[in-house]
Amino acid sequence: MSFVKFFLDTANVEEIRKVAEMGLLDGVTTNPSHAAKTGRPFKEVVTEICGICSGPVSAESISTDTEGMLAEAREVCSWAPNVVVKIPLIPEGIKAVRILAEEGIKTNVTLCFSPTQALLAAKAGATYISPFVGRLDDISTTGMDLVREIAQIYDNYAYDTEIIVASARGPQHVREAALTGADIVTMPYDAFTKLFNHPLTEVGLEKFLADWNAAGLQIL
Repeated sequence: MSFVKFFLDTANVEEIRKVAEMGLLDGVTTNPSHAAKTGRPFKEVVTEICGICSGPVSAESISTDTEGMLAEAREVCSWAPNVVVKIPLIPEGIKAVRILAEEGIKTNVTLCFSPTQALLAAKAGATYISPFVGRLDDISTTGMDLVREIAQIYDNYAYDTEIIVASARGPQHVREAALTGADIVTMPYDAFTKLFNHPLTEVGLEKFLADWNAAGLQIL
């Protein structure tokens, strides 16, 4: 059965642990900015995350040349079996993706902002593509339109590359991603917690508890 997967976009192990304890964590995406905020060695952070999350954990290459990306990819993949290498969507990156795909190393091609970029990544053998919907919304473009176009292209040609809706900012992005049929949504912890929120849920719970307490009822 197919279902939308929830990834957490963070390197904060406490946030990751909280979502994992709910049984709702399917994977984690990190980036250099997230890693820098921890103030810890990158390998230490990634391996701890991989110990908490059994799903894919994306760790980003910081080189901008193919050879550098390949060396970094092979290194980070040795840290844990569920590591996925994030590669930027640039010509040198696409070259690296092709080689890594041939070596059986999974990749998450990041910083995607157009359907043609996504097509290049799929043709190169990317495991995942990450269109950044929030950043497109920030410049008055509808980010989810990009996801719909990528999904159509991938369906047209039966590409196996999975779509990660990245830079998701809140419940609306998650809702639209699920309606669009995206494979994965990755979001910050605060965006994930907002998925629970609805004023009628809060009001309803308060009323149920007030009625229960007023009647003096007990379960245990």
